[in-house]
Amino acid sequence: MSNLSGIAASSGIAIAKAYKLAIPDLSFEKKKVESTDEEINRLEEALTISKEELEKIKTHARTSLGDEHAEIFSAHLLVLSDPELINPIKDKISNDNVNAEVALDETAQMFIDMFEGMENEYMRERAADIKDVTKRVMAHLLNVSFPNPALINEEVIVIAEDLTPSDTAQLDKQFVKGFTTNIGGRTSHSAIMARSLEIPAVVGTKKITEVVEEGDIIIVDGIDGDVIINPSEDELTTYKQKHADFEKQKQVWAKLKDEPSISADGTQVELVANIGTPNDIEGVLNNGGEGVGLYRTEFLYMGKSELPTEDEQFEAYKSVLEQMKDKPVVVRTLDIGGDKELDYLDLPEEMNPFLGFRAIRLCLERDDIFRTQLRALLRASTFGNLKIMFPMIATLDEFRAAKTMLLEEKDRLTNDGVEVSNDIEIGIMVEIPSTAVIARQFAKEVDFFSIGTNDLIQYTLAADRMNERVSYLYQPYHPAILNLVHNVIEAAHAEGKWAGMCGEMAGDSIAIPILLGLGLDEFSMSATSILPARTQIRDLNKEELASFKEQLLGMNTANEVEAFIRAKTNQ
Repeated sequence: MSNLSGIAASSGIAIAKAYKLAIPDLSFEKKKVESTDEEINRLEEALTISKEELEKIKTHARTSLGDEHAEIFSAHLLVLSDPELINPIKDKISNDNVNAEVALDETAQMFIDMFEGMENEYMRERAADIKDVTKRVMAHLLNVSFPNPALINEEVIVIAEDLTPSDTAQLDKQFVKGFTTNIGGRTSHSAIMARSLEIPAVVGTKKITEVVEEGDIIIVDGIDGDVIINPSEDELTTYKQKHADFEKQKQVWAKLKDEPSISADGTQVELVANIGTPNDIEGVLNNGGEGVGLYRTEFLYMGKSELPTEDEQFEAYKSVLEQMKDKPVVVRTLDIGGDKELDYLDLPEEMNPFLGFRAIRLCLERDDIFRTQLRALLRASTFGNLKIMFPMIATLDEFRAAKTMLLEEKDRLTNDGVEVSNDIEIGIMVEIPSTAVIARQFAKEVDFFSIGTNDLIQYTLAADRMNERVSYLYQPYHPAILNLVHNVIEAAHAEGKWAGMCGEMAGDSIAIPILLGLGLDEFSMSATSILPARTQIRDLNKEELASFKEQLLGMNTANEVEAFIRAKTNQ
């Protein structure tokens, strides 16, 4: 038995055996072989097993993620059947008397280098396909297990260094009961996806992959951030009871599912959800969400081999709007760059991608991509209550340019006889300090603000939120952050506009009383945080909290703010 602590990223208790999601060691020795026929047979066997795996993954992807995602695996199967790749590997074994690993590695690398050097985008994509499938074949030649998250068919806890969005997209919550990682924080993509999937998660344990063996029994405590490895009987009993208690608490919260979000002194706010795909809407409605405060559209672009078409996007947006009926849906336009890359977009390597060519900056330059998305959104606008917001806005000129493109596309569609809503609010994410500082100027032109605290905090305190060594500087309650948030809310209200928040801070139990006192109108959070937040807000007195505003804004440290709020709200 051993114990690790990390960051509680998604609430709940999960108990299951460990499934290590890691690329195995694929190193090998170069050998001269006596029987080249035996080596070719080994290669054939590895190819056959790899094809069988890919067929299963393709079927799973089609069922859970749709035809488009499944096509990635069709491309991989084509590579494994391509004589132009396979025959040279066999020839190298025969001619050079080398083991299959050497022949596979050297031949694949030759093709990868050749394809990567081509200008044709399709051919460059072939290089990525060859890399992926030859890793799989190599693993089978070396007789080491290759992780396939899409093929998990028993109850497990996933153990990983980190989880990419495409990894988490392949997880089936029927079998994946929870996960735990070495790195990450509450705002990392893996944590956000865990809350969308409603599975317990503990991230940032630093060494979970080192201390856990495949098949170990693991307890993930997503409430307190603990991971128990091979627990004792007493610990199992304790955590089974904790799990039962948590499920009972969820039933109490569920009674507020259809109730409004009103403070003890009668102030009503909106509690809405952050989502990544149309599949997340069921969770929003089941958890009493009053709308969608952030639809992250980049998941439409990820895990694919090409840009989504206008029609594909239209269907996704229409689905979300129809499911939410007349409830508000705030859609964020494409936010790619920084830590979110697309293999098929040949973006330049950057020294500091978080401060680089990303989000609205990319969209304004690549207006072919941007206009396609805007048209799809406009076409979908008649199916519900759509609001559009632009991410990463640093200047008024950027907002004006993006809004101009939106209105141009609206005119084009209208002229073509396509019906478009005339009630679309256009807003911005406030995640850059300069925008928060001159919020008064922006408030005259935008219809609403949504404060993206995940980035606003890291930019204000100059601390990369994914860097463990400076994670102590990720301080949502820092007086500088509170003053910026206050400035944005005041600016919005001065112009008769509303202000929301879609960063993780919006669902934080310490931050909620502060934000209520500052006058925030809309709190957008993970769906599973909505009912606990509604329960908390019903016990809070907004006027009393507002009376502490000046005191809070004048404090010196985040610790002072937290201690003050804990004392006032008995947390």
